[in-house]
Amino acid sequence: MTPVTNVTRLLDAKKIPYRAYETPAEKLGALETARFLNVEPAAIFKTIVVAREKKKPLLVVVPGDSEVDLKLLAAALGEKKVHLPTEYEAEQLTGLQAGGISPLALINKGFLVILDSSARATGEIHISGGQRGLNIKLSADALADLVNARFESVVRKP
Repeated sequence: MTPVTNVTRLLDAKKIPYRAYETPAEKLGALETARFLNVEPAAIFKTIVVAREKKKPLLVVVPGDSEVDLKLLAAALGEKKVHLPTEYEAEQLTGLQAGGISPLALINKGFLVILDSSARATGEIHISGGQRGLNIKLSADALADLVNARFESVVRKP
């Protein structure tokens, strides 16, 4: 049975096809989530909060087996510098717990969303459902349309 949350209600209301998965309630990283769901790590996308100079932070959604390349991201945004806040700062900026930060839960909160362009090739991706213990699989294009995301190449392999 699909858990009923604000995110699942929104997806249902917008008639966006998705599949919800319950995962352990503790904070899981993308690689642990991939193992738990028995999917490739590249299919699990994590949401990274990135701070900018004198502007609202943004959400960068990248494959679980990759890292945000801050130089590529800054160049894509036309900015000199961006940086990663601490986990505590990311929670304060979004109002969500680390491990549950999701663009789906932050719609209409003014966050610019950058979705790594590899998501298009992946097709359907897994992302956090806006709380720990909830994972959502949906089309990358549907996610981009819903959260008004820009596709950019912003990752590097660790």
